[in-house]
Amino acid sequence: MNKEMKTVPNILTTKDLDYLKDIFGWNHTAYKLMEDAINYANDKDVCECLNNASIMFYDHLKKIIKLVKDGNNEE
Repeated sequence: MNKEMKTVPNILTTKDLDYLKDIFGWNHTAYKLMEDAINYANDKDVCECLNNASIMFYDHLKKIIKLVKDGNNEE
């Protein structure tokens, strides 16, 4: 017997996880580059911009980890 789904299940597929793995890698690399670049920048405005970018990439990393950990369950 075929059961008809009324709603889409709230799951992460292996394809979703592959995408998240790639996105995590890009953001992790960008975060490390920003952190390293801050050590070499002399201009205060450049350091501030690099720091803001670093924070943004770190926030992305935390969101990806939370998404995987929670299985995309919204509360």
